[in-house]
Amino acid sequence: MIEVNVSTLYIVTAAAIAAFLVLLTGPFVIPELHKLKFGQSIREEGPKSHQAKSGTPTMGGIMIIGAATLATLFAAPLTLEVLLALFVMLGHFALGFLDDYIKVVKKRNLGLKARQKLLGQIVIAVVVAFFARQGLGIDTTVWLPVLQTELDIGVLYYPLVLFVLVGTSNAVNLTDGLDGLAAGTVTVAAVAYIFAALAFSSPGLAAFAAAVAGASCAFLRFNHHPARVFMGDTGSLALGGAIAALGILTHTELLLVVIGAVFVIEALSVIIQVISFKTTGKRVFLMSPIHHHFELKGWKEERVVHVFWLAGAFCAVLGVSLLR
Repeated sequence: MIEVNVSTLYIVTAAAIAAFLVLLTGPFVIPELHKLKFGQSIREEGPKSHQAKSGTPTMGGIMIIGAATLATLFAAPLTLEVLLALFVMLGHFALGFLDDYIKVVKKRNLGLKARQKLLGQIVIAVVVAFFARQGLGIDTTVWLPVLQTELDIGVLYYPLVLFVLVGTSNAVNLTDGLDGLAAGTVTVAAVAYIFAALAFSSPGLAAFAAAVAGASCAFLRFNHHPARVFMGDTGSLALGGAIAALGILTHTELLLVVIGAVFVIEALSVIIQVISFKTTGKRVFLMSPIHHHFELKGWKEERVVHVFWLAGAFCAVLGVSLLR
């Protein structure tokens, strides 16, 4: 059964503080990003309507991650699992910040090289796997949602941790292509993980998830269409890392596929597009990630975002319903 007692205080406090900090700092941070000329460059091959967004300040993820971190430190019990979740989020924040800095400030469009990002994520995965094993006693089993049982996969568990970290962080990064899309879908996924953390008796992780949800939701005040600021890789990689950490530390790596189904579909659309084009010379979608496909089919940006939000909410509810 899901336990909600003193944990409720952690959750409400973390969410409220995180949301308040984002709403408080937004009016100050956004003008500073403008002054620093941290503007987003827009892909020429993308939807024509996106060209108007060129120059919109990016790296707004600083607000989200800063608020979520401070809220967690203030409201959550600072157990090892909470500290590991923060480490994963902040580690990906550092990678995203460097990537944005190179692209926006140094004017090198490719940012960090893929192998540099992967190396950083491998380091994060090794640290998490080591401390989760040695400090938390997490074993090499994975929880099977439908069967309500656990399966020991032995040494394969460690590559799984790396795959979850790399896959989720990059999937959320790919989702961040429309105003409010990533912030909204991360919000509902993080809310689902509040329940998952409580179901597995982790009130600290529930508070961390609440902080992520509160900060992401409040960011929509500045990021909904037409966006005044973008989160950038600074935000999207870190939020993906946060969701991945919640999946790993609650031992619900497979449930993450359900809760984060929108992210999975976005990533799969890119993989399918690349494979199809390289093998047949034809594209399956008008453009990938798949949210751009719907835009080019004539859907307004707001419609795409709202439909994806609803899909994310449905998947989050479905994921929660599978909890024991």
